[in-house]
Amino acid sequence: MTGNLAIEQDIAGCLADTAGPAGLTAAELAPLLATCRATRDRLRRGLDRGGLRALDLARTTDDLPPLAELAADWRGRFRRVVLLGVGGSSLGARALAALPAAAGPELVVPDNLDPALMSAVLAPECLEETAFLVVSKSGGTAETLAQAIAALTALGDNLDNDGLAERFVMISEPGDGALRRLADGIGARVLPHDPDVGGRFSVLSLVGLLPALLLGLDAAAVRRGAREVLEAALDADDIATAGPAIGAAVNVGLLRHRGINQAVLLAYAEALRPFALWYRQLWAESLGKNGHGTTPIDALGPVDQHSQLQMYLEGPSDKLFTVLTLDPADQGPAIDRAMAEQLGLDYMAGRRIGDLVAAMQRATADALACRGRPVRRLGATALDERTLGALFMHFLLETVFAADLFGVDPFGQPAVESGKQRARDYLREAAP
Repeated sequence: MTGNLAIEQDIAGCLADTAGPAGLTAAELAPLLATCRATRDRLRRGLDRGGLRALDLARTTDDLPPLAELAADWRGRFRRVVLLGVGGSSLGARALAALPAAAGPELVVPDNLDPALMSAVLAPECLEETAFLVVSKSGGTAETLAQAIAALTALGDNLDNDGLAERFVMISEPGDGALRRLADGIGARVLPHDPDVGGRFSVLSLVGLLPALLLGLDAAAVRRGAREVLEAALDADDIATAGPAIGAAVNVGLLRHRGINQAVLLAYAEALRPFALWYRQLWAESLGKNGHGTTPIDALGPVDQHSQLQMYLEGPSDKLFTVLTLDPADQGPAIDRAMAEQLGLDYMAGRRIGDLVAAMQRATADALACRGRPVRRLGATALDERTLGALFMHFLLETVFAADLFGVDPFGQPAVESGKQRARDYLREAAP
C-alpha cells in the first residue's frame, strides 16, 4: 500500500487526463487543493495546541486500559449486551462489530426506534444475562431515553437498584443531562463523553471502542490505523498526495464544475455494510448546511448491481462513485468444476466465491468509468481493526476538508435540532 497505509486511494477515474470530460482538470483542482493545504496547516496547529480532540484520539492510548478492564468484566458476566444509542452513538460501534470478533457477548443495537423491535429486545426470556450500554452525548436524546426507561421498567420487577446498577453503564457528557440523572437514580456507572467530540465524530472514543473491546476486538489497532492516516495527511509535502484532502477536493470540484451532487459509496463486502451507513451520516450531517453539500448514498456490492447499477450506468450523470473494495480472491467456498462445466458455466469452474466478487468489483468500476461516470477506487487487502481505523480517519478528515471548501462548520446539526423540538411539542400536545 502507498506509504504503508492500510488503505489505498486511486482518483485517476475522476481526472480529465484519464476520465476525459467527466474528470477534473488540473486548473480546476488547483485552487481547491490550495484551500486544502491551508486547512491542513490549521489542523496541524490545532492538534499541536491540544485541540481537535476527535482527531487527536487517534494518538491517545492511556484511556484504553480501564475500558478494557470494564469490557473484560462484562464479557465474563453477560451473554448479551444491548447498545442503546442512535446515529453517532451507535453507527461506529455497529461498523466495528461487523469485524470478526475473538470473543464476547452478543451485541444488539436497536438504533431505530420501533415498538415491535423494542418489545423483542426486552422480551423477558432474553433479559436474564443481558446488560445495557446507553449512549447519548447530550444526555437528552429522546429515542435513547425512551429505550433506557423501557429497559429499566422491564428489569425492575426482578431487580432492585443494586441489581439494575450492575446491568447498566451510561455514556454522557458532564452536566445535568437527563441520562445522568437516570443513572444517578439507580446508582449506575456513568462514563464521560468528551464534550469536544461530536457524536458522529466519536467512533475513535469510548463510544466506538468500548463496544469493540466488549467483542474482544483490538481497539489499539483501530487507533493505530487511524493515526497512520492522520499523520500521513499532516506530513505530506504535496497536499495532492494527502488522501483525504484530494478526496475532498474531487468531491467539491465535481459538484462545482460537473454538477455531480451525489456521492455513492459502493462497498464490496458484507462486513462493510454498516461502515457505509456510518459514512452516510457523517457526510450528510456535517456538510448539508446553507444549501451546500452532496447527498451521500450507501450501496453494497455485488447485490446492488441487481438493484442500482442500471441507474448508475444509464441514469443521470450526477454521481461520484467511490468503489470500496477488499481483496477476496481465493477466499470462500469452492465452486465445483464438474458441476459448473455441466451447466455451461466454464468461467466460474474451479473458482471460489471470492474470485467472483473480485471480478465483479473490478468490472463494475470499469463499466462505470467507460460510461463516463467519475470513479474513485479505495481499496484494502483485508478488513481488520487497523484497516477500519484507517477508513474512519480517512473519511473524518475528508469531511473536515470538504467543510472548509464549502465554507460550512462540520460540527452541529441545527436543522435536525428543529425537528427534535417539533417532535417534543407534538408529544406534549397529545399527552394522555
